[in-house]
Amino acid sequence: MSVDTVTLKIPRPLYERLQELIEGTGFRSPTEFVLFVLRDLAGAETQDLEQVRNRLKALGYL
Repeated sequence: MSVDTVTLKIPRPLYERLQELIEGTGFRSPTEFVLFVLRDLAGAETQDLEQVRNRLKALGYL
């Protein structure tokens, strides 16, 4: 069974940093790591999402 996918673009330096970050872990690629993180965030409770939003805002992303 085939799964529809889309392409998300991120800056190359971020991709390369993720490659370094996952070395020695069970993740085979930055894409696999990003999917793990996004699935985790998408399943987070409302309170957790608010904490994530606050953290992103503090970091200047929102």
